[in-house]
Amino acid sequence: MSDTTETKQVLPDGWEMVIGLEVHVELATKTKLFCGCANHFGDEPNTNICPTCLGLPGSLPVPNEQAIHFAMVLGRALGCSVEPGIFARKNYFYPDMPKDYQTTQYEEPTNEHGAITLPDGRVIAIERAHIEEDTGKSTHLGGGGRIHDATATLVDYNRAGVPLVEVVSGPEMRTADEARAYVAELRDILLATGVSDARMEEGSMRVDANVSVRPTGSDELRTRCEIKNINSLRSLGRAINYEARRHVDLWTNNDQPTQETRHWDEEGGRTTSGRSKEDAEDYRYFACPDLPPLVPTAETIADIDSSMPALPAARRAALAEAAGVAEADTLLAIERGLDGLACETIAAGGDATAVMKHVDQNLAEGQGKLTSASFAALVSMEADGALSSTQVKTVLAELVANGGDPAAIAASMGFEAMDTGELDGLLDQLIADNPDEWGRFLEGDNKVQGFFVGQIMKATQGKADGKVVNQLMRQRAQD
Repeated sequence: MSDTTETKQVLPDGWEMVIGLEVHVELATKTKLFCGCANHFGDEPNTNICPTCLGLPGSLPVPNEQAIHFAMVLGRALGCSVEPGIFARKNYFYPDMPKDYQTTQYEEPTNEHGAITLPDGRVIAIERAHIEEDTGKSTHLGGGGRIHDATATLVDYNRAGVPLVEVVSGPEMRTADEARAYVAELRDILLATGVSDARMEEGSMRVDANVSVRPTGSDELRTRCEIKNINSLRSLGRAINYEARRHVDLWTNNDQPTQETRHWDEEGGRTTSGRSKEDAEDYRYFACPDLPPLVPTAETIADIDSSMPALPAARRAALAEAAGVAEADTLLAIERGLDGLACETIAAGGDATAVMKHVDQNLAEGQGKLTSASFAALVSMEADGALSSTQVKTVLAELVANGGDPAAIAASMGFEAMDTGELDGLLDQLIADNPDEWGRFLEGDNKVQGFFVGQIMKATQGKADGKVVNQLMRQRAQD
């Protein structure tokens, strides 16, 4: 769907969205950013804590080398320039951060000026991808989970101090679909590099969406609102569309939005006011006196670049070329991590169309013990008519589960191609038993074709080749 089409469906004519995203990514380290406490989701509350992540007097932070390395890997994967960085203290009352400041990066972040290329080719600029520590987690009891109606609040400090990278895009997205595609691409990059598990449902990837609107064709940046901690792609799209419509309603009624943070109510399908949004100067940033500057060497950056795995954009291009399809048709294979198998199978002689069909339709659980050689051999058996499509699916499932030789598996299962003469006889009998349905087929009702194929597959216990049955029916219709 084009940007213009979607915008016209969501907003009145003459208005467009301006969307920038801040994605908080928890890094997959064993310990926290500045102490040795475990970085592990789902543990008993307040068991992974120490004086450092609680900010107790006299405790001192020690940077986690693996976290810094992961942050730089992500920066390079996003095309950022990796520069010397300085940790700063962001002073703010965090109910779930006991030291009342967050250690983050401000004026001199480690990663700056990158970009993400979406599957449709659009490039979204990344302003920075800075390192910071996570806060704890508050659970508000009663009142629908919001603090202003809560009867009590519980705080779990296990997450306080977990290493984060905050990836900040430019205000360059114009539709909710584009924002979802950006987050999906970032998630695929995270998984490809192994720096995060990117589990939105566990909070290891959280999205804040900055949304404003403006007249179409304008280049102004009007008052924005920040929708906090969105934890699914579906919610992201719904929240952005709702907030953009709310802004248009305000502007068209001689009012305007207030710069603030807002929260997404999934059940109600709306955003609700949180707090007024501070500007940078309100946080009173200053360099952290307890932490030295981060100064990556040229050798370190070169090592990261040389060991970088293939990223989603390059994998899409490679599979599209190998299979002779558009990059948009490779998305499912990339998401499932099956693009390498598909490329190798095609290189081994497997028909590209058949390979992509099976990857999309029959390998949802991954390749298991399936190899490119056995996959190519199975696809060739299908193309030669040695196995029906139903039989191919059965053999493929066995190959995924246990591996082996597709011809031997087919033989052990008693699969063999049915003689065309036998199929002719079955089709004759079906036509004689169902004259009305055959008449409808002759009149051009293609829906009834599935009825005949289904009946023959049932009579042959799946041994018939549906494509052959369709060919026989078409021949009969032409005679």
